[in-house]
Amino acid sequence: MTKTVQIEIYGQRYTITGDAEEEYIKQLAQFVDQHIQKLAGGMKAATLSRLAVLSAINIAHQLFQSERLRTQGEAAIEERAGNLLEAIDERLQPL
Repeated sequence: MTKTVQIEIYGQRYTITGDAEEEYIKQLAQFVDQHIQKLAGGMKAATLSRLAVLSAINIAHQLFQSERLRTQGEAAIEERAGNLLEAIDERLQPL
């Protein structure tokens, strides 16, 4: 069911419409707001659009890093599972 949620990011109010739970949308908005606030704290003067673009780039970087780590973890698990299966096969070979 489509819901409408009011959020605030960097002092600007937005209306979000979607199927996600209200609490989840608010968590996302809070995450983005905190990210923008952190960036703004380190800059002397920045427009909201500049902060939004820089935040989007940083969040995309975090996403890509997480995906890379997940993929590496999966590869490591597959390798370990393969090694374990080989070890089990060797032990189960008839004498």
